Amino acid sequence: MKICLACSPGGHLTQMQRLMPAFEGKDYFFVTHKSEYSQHLERAYFIEYKKGYIKERITWLKTIFIALRILLKERPDMVISTGGGEIAVPFCYVGKLLGAKVVFIETLARVTTRSAAGKLIYPLADLFLVQWETLLKKYGKKAQYWGNVI
Repeated sequence: MKICLACSPGGHLTQMQRLMPAFEGKDYFFVTHKSEYSQHLERAYFIEYKKGYIKERITWLKTIFIALRILLKERPDMVISTGGGEIAVPFCYVGKLLGAKVVFIETLARVTTRSAAGKLIYPLADLFLVQWETLLKKYGKKAQYWGNVI
């Protein structure tokens, strides 16, 4: 089984790295932005991200095409994300279109409100995990609470 781990650097990447024991022995790769937090990753694709309203919109469009190129090359069976919408959303949607299962783990920081990425990925996720019971009511029947996963 091949797994794409898609998240932004910083807290989302830290949470993904806490899950690494679950990926031992699996074929996986990361997709993130290059930063001080991610530069040490071995099997990773780095996507450029530019801040600013217009630049972010262009980056989103470019990321969709980058996601298509990477996912066609790698052919993962599953896309797992802990968030960071500018990475998570394009990779989850393109992955789903290409037949991959999508797993989204809402960030531990979201206790009472839904994240933008969570709202967008919820409808297509094969497994959608929240880390606080209070979020079950906010998302609906598909969301599952397994405790603090990360």
